[in-house]
Amino acid sequence: MYDSTLRKHCLGFVELLAQGIALISPTMTAALIIPVMYGNTGDWSWLSYATGTVMLVFVAFNLNQFARRSTTAGSMYLYICRGLGLTAGAIGGWSLIWAYLGISMAGVTGFSIFADKLLEMAGLHLPFSLLFAICVGAAWFCAWKNVQLSAMLMLLLEGASMLLIAILCVVTLAQHGFKIDHAQFDTSSLPLSGLGLGVVVAIFSLVGFECCTAFGEEARDPLVTIPKAVVWSLVISGGFFVFVSYVMVMATHGSDPALDKIDAPLNVMASLAHLSVLQAPLSFGAMVSFFALCLSCINAGSRVLFAMGRHGLFHEKTADSHETNATPHVAVTILAAVAFIVPAVCVAVAGLAPLDLFNYVGTLAAFGFIVPYIMITIAAPAYLKKISELRGVDLAVCGIALVLLMIPTVGSVYPVPDAPMCYFPYLFLVYLAVGAAWILFVGFRKPANAIMIREQIGTLLPTAQRAG
Repeated sequence: MYDSTLRKHCLGFVELLAQGIALISPTMTAALIIPVMYGNTGDWSWLSYATGTVMLVFVAFNLNQFARRSTTAGSMYLYICRGLGLTAGAIGGWSLIWAYLGISMAGVTGFSIFADKLLEMAGLHLPFSLLFAICVGAAWFCAWKNVQLSAMLMLLLEGASMLLIAILCVVTLAQHGFKIDHAQFDTSSLPLSGLGLGVVVAIFSLVGFECCTAFGEEARDPLVTIPKAVVWSLVISGGFFVFVSYVMVMATHGSDPALDKIDAPLNVMASLAHLSVLQAPLSFGAMVSFFALCLSCINAGSRVLFAMGRHGLFHEKTADSHETNATPHVAVTILAAVAFIVPAVCVAVAGLAPLDLFNYVGTLAAFGFIVPYIMITIAAPAYLKKISELRGVDLAVCGIALVLLMIPTVGSVYPVPDAPMCYFPYLFLVYLAVGAAWILFVGFRKPANAIMIREQIGTLLPTAQRAG
């Protein structure tokens, strides 16, 4: 059906798992977000991460109803199409592109923040715009050249960083005699009001686990490896967050400043553990982890753009694949360009501090994930009903996931955050409205596209259903 194809069967379970973990970026949370969590939930930070992980596991169960049955490039976009129709699917894909772009910019700014710290240790300084260019340029080349190379590089970078953080945590526990920190289990100090906000932070830390579904054409044995990678990337990252937040809170009890006022918590932990020698390696690990985050987002987002371009929702060139590399090189280049231009303009022209920009783009991106998570949760039982496989337990899983997803949805807007974040939901809604208008316009101008998409969806239904 299509002239442009991607490299087949080049990603196994390990590479897909690397994509998911790199996009969640456990190092990002350990390096910059746990202090924010502590500001909301105090000693119960670990519980918020545990709760958030359980919530998204229910979303993953709904997502895997599709992933176990069919797969293609940019799968989550097509999954929503199968359950809720073409317009809903296109809006879900439009939202995912926003999300991946936002998190890629968080990766760029995070990379530059820690690169600047390392350069400062060496008595050097480079403009942030140049650091942005280095990060995006390297990520673009890896994504343009070879998706398997990209996946293995992300596995090595994020894996090494997580291992270093885990070693620091184990040493810290050993210095505390591996004793249980009873303060973190004292129910009298459980902040019920803050726990809801903490779960919001946890959800935002964990978004991105679904990106494995975007590599359906490139995965080996995709109906098995993709669902496994979706769940395990979430479980591994969530478990890591619970462990690191528990140890970090224990290590900084009674410190001045308190954990929620610390902007480099891993370095502070290393200092408290009398391991200042680890500060530079930890900063380097964080830097390369943020690079892996940027690369993962460009890889995943380009597959969604590629799939939507195939269906005429974007310029036909976005559906081109490189003749030699078999990568969606035009889509990769577009996402990389935006990931550089927006941060460069915000810092160089608007004068935003890189850390503020990191917080802003990460928050904005989170809205882009929540919408397709809700849509895929609703789409799952609708799809199962179409193929006559809907069970009561499937409806129960859908209902639980929807109820749980309301926590981060409501928590994003209430209590009303301070400016400028109070305006972010409306900015995202404008983006969604523009996308919906464009999608409807394309559907009106090119009605044949809808027929073509429905034909493709039909070829991806389970075999028995197609025969029926």
